Amino acid sequence: MSRWQELTGGTSGEEYAARFDALRRSGKDVHGEAAFCAALVPPGARVLDAGCGTGRVMIRLAELGYDCTGIDLDASMLNVARERAPHLPCFQVDLAAFDPAALGIAPDFDLVVAAGNVLPLLAPGTEATVVERLAAAIRPGGLLVAGFGLDAAHLPVPPTITLPEYDAYCAAAGLTLVDRFATWDAAPYDGGGYAVSVHRTLD
Repeated sequence: MSRWQELTGGTSGEEYAARFDALRRSGKDVHGEAAFCAALVPPGARVLDAGCGTGRVMIRLAELGYDCTGIDLDASMLNVARERAPHLPCFQVDLAAFDPAALGIAPDFDLVVAAGNVLPLLAPGTEATVVERLAAAIRPGGLLVAGFGLDAAHLPVPPTITLPEYDAYCAAAGLTLVDRFATWDAAPYDGGGYAVSVHRTLD
């Protein structure tokens, strides 16, 4: 069982969506992840939203002209995504078992994004496998973008993965670190408790 399932029971889709809806109504920008990704690849690029949840990131990217696919294990989150964007393909799948061919999805995504603390909330011991699975779905020269908390102040669970560990998983999967930021607004990373990492596959 993933840490996310242990934390939420797999029933938090509506509540999660409502929280971001309230932030949006209050004037907060809830599309930082999508804007970040849009600055990396041009419209029309194929994007995989890994751990897509309620679809907030992929729906915005689709609005900006990207070819988006979402995958997530939490049915309650996917139900919201499918209701809000029935035209976007969403698949219920464990990221550690993700196989595009088995789902009838073409591989070779231009960019894979894992936002919302996806990596720290995986099932314990599956982190390296998930990175390997995601890397295998990226075209040569494509990008993996992941943002997640590194300390208790930025996570709903105790810290589970360090940046050196994550970089090692990426290196083992054939990915090279391109850049790292402290926020989705691309603030320079200064060793704080949250990081957005950009890795690239070999050409």
